[in-house]
Amino acid sequence: MFTRLRSDIQCILDRDPAARSTWEVITCYPGLHAVVMHRVSHWLWTHGLKWLGRFVSMVARWFTGIEIHPGAVLGERVFFDHAMGVVVGETAEIGDGCTIYQGVTLGGTSLYKGAKRHPTLGKNVVVSAGAKVLGGFVVGDGAKIGSNAVVIKPVPAGATAVGIPARIIPSKEGTSADVTGNPKFSAYGITLEDDPLSQAMKGLIDSASSQDHQIALLWQAIEKLSATRKDGDCVPDDAALKECFEAEKLTQLVGK
Repeated sequence: MFTRLRSDIQCILDRDPAARSTWEVITCYPGLHAVVMHRVSHWLWTHGLKWLGRFVSMVARWFTGIEIHPGAVLGERVFFDHAMGVVVGETAEIGDGCTIYQGVTLGGTSLYKGAKRHPTLGKNVVVSAGAKVLGGFVVGDGAKIGSNAVVIKPVPAGATAVGIPARIIPSKEGTSADVTGNPKFSAYGITLEDDPLSQAMKGLIDSASSQDHQIALLWQAIEKLSATRKDGDCVPDDAALKECFEAEKLTQLVGK
């Protein structure tokens, strides 16, 4: 028990630069208090003391602002950072090393008792502030859920989910969605280029810029071939002989 507690404290010291000492984490971090009290309520729940387990979880909610159903399963080194208003449903499973921020809901969309109604988070998943993960599906290892995203379908390992409803950005290398290439912990799940719409827009801009360049080259070639043309032949507009598509300006508008 104490080994697991030390691991929980160390994971907070590793992931939160505001944590200055072990004593501060033990006394001032409601995320740690919620995890410890959940272990008590979960033990009671799994040993047939359902009401008492729920009561302990409610006491934890009053003291921490974090509501974790006693039936939920938490792995090791789970960090609820700030985490006021977090709700974790009965059949939810949270893997080792996950980080969950304030306002997150791991909720269910089914009313059938006994069914798997809530999500399963793999290892080292980051669920950012205000995100809602709704349904009995799996969020793969190392995935990131963006702030205020509403996730209603499975998220592959290493991918990033952003938007309402969430759009999935696959991992570029199959291991991490952090396109910066930095394997270190990413606070709030923030990564560069995590908006699929802006990526699509930049792809269209690049394609249009390339076509503009090719058209300019074609007109230049036609102009050279028409150097000996007779009067009355079609003469291309001067603007067509040079590139005028402002790709850089448009790219800046959609964000780099």
